[in-house]
Amino acid sequence: MPKGPGLHHSAAMIERPRAPETFDYVIVGAGSAGCVLANRLSADARARVLLLEAGGSDNYHWIRIPVGYLYCIGNPRTDWCFRTEPQAGIGDRAIDYPRGKVLGGCSSINGMVYNRGQKRDYDQWRQFGNVGWASDDVLPFFKKSEDYSEGAIGEHSTGGELRVEQQRLRWDLLDAVRDAAEAAGVPRRDDFTFSDQPGSGYYRVTQRRGRRWSATDAFLHPVRNRPNLKIETHAHVERVIFEGRRATGVAYTQGGISRIAKAGAAVILAGGAIGSPQLLEVSGVGDGARLGALGVPVVRHLAGVGENLHDHLAHRCIFKITGALTLNERMRTIFGKAAIGLEYLLFRKGPMAMAPSQLGFFARSSPSVETPDVQFHVQPLSLDKFGDALHSFPAFTILPCNLRPRSRGAVHAVSPDSHVAPKINPNYLSDLDDRRVAADMMRLTRRIVAQAPLAPFAPQEYAPGGCGPDDESLAVAAGSVGATIYHPVGTARMGRDPLAVVDERLRVHGVDGLRVIDASVMPTITSGNTAVPTMMIAEKGAAMILEDARK
Repeated sequence: MPKGPGLHHSAAMIERPRAPETFDYVIVGAGSAGCVLANRLSADARARVLLLEAGGSDNYHWIRIPVGYLYCIGNPRTDWCFRTEPQAGIGDRAIDYPRGKVLGGCSSINGMVYNRGQKRDYDQWRQFGNVGWASDDVLPFFKKSEDYSEGAIGEHSTGGELRVEQQRLRWDLLDAVRDAAEAAGVPRRDDFTFSDQPGSGYYRVTQRRGRRWSATDAFLHPVRNRPNLKIETHAHVERVIFEGRRATGVAYTQGGISRIAKAGAAVILAGGAIGSPQLLEVSGVGDGARLGALGVPVVRHLAGVGENLHDHLAHRCIFKITGALTLNERMRTIFGKAAIGLEYLLFRKGPMAMAPSQLGFFARSSPSVETPDVQFHVQPLSLDKFGDALHSFPAFTILPCNLRPRSRGAVHAVSPDSHVAPKINPNYLSDLDDRRVAADMMRLTRRIVAQAPLAPFAPQEYAPGGCGPDDESLAVAAGSVGATIYHPVGTARMGRDPLAVVDERLRVHGVDGLRVIDASVMPTITSGNTAVPTMMIAEKGAAMILEDARK
């Protein structure tokens, strides 16, 4: 077509809209679940798979270095930088709510702890009516991807993609804390990866020779050159496309250009407990009244979309000490920092190789609890809040968290534009039982610190400090130092009741061709760190998809 007067644009400067491409599977989100799904589904050479990630490449040195989580969380390059609504239960504070925005998702910025939760968790999922999700059912999927450095012992396995190793450092102070926990009634346990019993020990981590081993390292990079797998970064999905009640593809933007990808078999949402419900809502799947208020046409009324948000709230209890080395002192001088850097450069050991928490233990908040309902993360350092500088004095931190919170919140879209951050309201400590457990955790923390093995270090409570022994005073104090431990789940939960969003095969109720496969489908949160359970869900989800395709 001839150009009008004054129009002299070079053809090279104008990108023509691409015709829609057709795939068998379109996966939205290249996080802990999405990387597993892309690997397993593209293993079938006959299937064309598209993986869309709103963030960028994981080619960033602070992702590889374990301590780099300090520079990835809160960094717009790698984090969505969400914030919650003000939370009454934690002193009316709004807090940061990190979520990975990069290949690997949260597995590229998290604490690297390898934990499966308790067998009780999955048996309870089965009791809710989710056939095929009991502990015996899910164990093979945990084992399938695991490469345990200590060998195929117990319920561990070797040869999988996800490397699991012991941490490459130790602290005398942490040994003393473990002794104190034992003196307070928490027995030593060498491995609490899938245990329903109390115990203390050093966390195993998803690392390889002192470097982070993310879901991208494990599952995506080794297969990214498969001819039937296409990976697109900086691809922000705006909505799922429906024809009637069948999902047929997605609309997304990339580099300012609108694109469409069609899915012949299924669209799979793997955007996590925040991203997946928001995308469902802006696509017309959710509570009809809520969608109407947003001006979004209703494809399927599902009142449970975005509801059931729950998370592990940790309480940052800090104790000043004397007579032991902590990271606070090592990082205080230029010589200390140089020594830390040199130790890592030469040996891949030391503080730069450490997970945020090295020591952990699982305990019961009261004798009436059947299995451990409290997890402790212990750190040889202290700071007022994440992102702040370390304190100038020697100290350690114990972070107890309630593994089975009853408080429930929600995450919901506030605009039909998926680029607008959703409203996140975890509703922390709104349940009276959660406040009781918070008080019990504070008592247990103080009882552990008061044991003889820690006496040589003269621990003095720095935070929260100054609170009475009654339940309400302790709960208020716990809330004042409470923050997320980055485990949101449940916002598209699995089940058959009116508020369930997906069935036991992770298919969205009432529509065809659409599944959700990520932490949002958990009916209840697992009793521990959630990264590995999320990968297990993706393993099992991929197996079900391939099984259904063969029918």
